[in-house]
Amino acid sequence: MWEKKPILFMLLATGAILVGTLITMVLPFAWVNTEADRIETVTPYTALQQEGRDIYIREGCNNCHTQTVRPLVAEVLRYGDYSKSGEFVYDRPFLWGSKRTGPDLARIGGKYPDEWHYKHMASPRSMVPRTNMPAYAWLADNKLDPQMIRRKMDVLGFPYTEEEINALADKTEMDAIIAYMQKLGTGIPWHEAAATTIVGELKNPYTGVDHATMEPWEKLYEANCAACHGEHEEGDIGPELDGSAYEENELFEIIYKGVPENGMPAFSSLGSDKVWKLVNFIKYYTQGEDH
Repeated sequence: MWEKKPILFMLLATGAILVGTLITMVLPFAWVNTEADRIETVTPYTALQQEGRDIYIREGCNNCHTQTVRPLVAEVLRYGDYSKSGEFVYDRPFLWGSKRTGPDLARIGGKYPDEWHYKHMASPRSMVPRTNMPAYAWLADNKLDPQMIRRKMDVLGFPYTEEEINALADKTEMDAIIAYMQKLGTGIPWHEAAATTIVGELKNPYTGVDHATMEPWEKLYEANCAACHGEHEEGDIGPELDGSAYEENELFEIIYKGVPENGMPAFSSLGSDKVWKLVNFIKYYTQGEDH
């Protein structure tokens, strides 16, 4: 019937499209970045962090790394609490992205200590052997321009002090991009809500295994622990590892749950079996061994 009345059909179709656009695009756009949408603990970027953000954009980091965790179980388990719109009120432009050649960085802030980031940026494969990320060691040679950064902060309307601007004189682009990454995701207290819990009684399934059985587990240590604790547990970014100083269950909890206050991430994603292999390798295989 409607096809015989093309003008009426066109008007109804246009009305339907306009209503759909209003509901799905105009109203959500009006709701975000309002006072009601803001999160009190989300603060503007400092001058150093904002410059790091500009460098991050300039170098195309957002082409490989997203900055949004979708409300899906798999994403929340891997990256942390899903992203809230109020987290992005100071992002101009936002860097949500859609392609993950590298991992999402929305919750990277505080996951690793600064020294880890300096080494990773300078030589990515020294920290993550299988990564295809290029090296950015040259950022450490580029000094910042405090007055240019001041003008950027004025344009954005972000607060700063003279001391903050003066402190930029000795900073490099490497310092700035790391300061920016250490800010990401810290505006909400998601770490506490996402803390890993261990269910059931802990029992070492590899009690009494010989050194020949544990020898292949060295690759597991090299892939997950050596970058911070040294190839032979001698310590580097993280402390020297002395397996005899820990009880089995204590060492399992440290590896499984991490030590966020010291910049050690949780390794629960490895699964209990691999964590127990690491426990036994660290506690028994390496003691007195020159491997």
